[in-house]
Amino acid sequence: MEAEPPHFSRKARHKARAIALQVLYQKEIIEEPLENIWAFFCKHYQYPKESLDYAWKLVQGVVENQPQIDLLLGQYAPHWQIERMPFIERNILRLATYEMLYISDVPPKVSINEAIELAKIYGSKTSSTFVNAILDAIYHKEIKGK
Repeated sequence: MEAEPPHFSRKARHKARAIALQVLYQKEIIEEPLENIWAFFCKHYQYPKESLDYAWKLVQGVVENQPQIDLLLGQYAPHWQIERMPFIERNILRLATYEMLYISDVPPKVSINEAIELAKIYGSKTSSTFVNAILDAIYHKEIKGK
């Protein structure tokens, strides 16, 4: 785990998670290098620098650790193959799992609550329940249990 510099405020992180979700979603639906997607996003949308900095950290972290994250998600969603999950839910789960496992100064419960909120905004009616169940299981068995 690595600690985040203190300049990433809660408000900046909140916005950054939504930005990261949008970038990861675009990465899945269009065949473009991640850097091109990020450059386009930054050029066409105006967000505070600290939100963009944390969003990019999340995006890079998810992409770099995606095989391990997807393996873990597969363990806790046994009736769902990761590639068959809806894009939104899959990427919300990846973001929150990355943050819970690799960002030490964000309490896991905050990551879970933020993921639930993203699911309510961007997902279907049942997305928040689905996201909560999987992240709660990961939290209790992989983080709290250690």
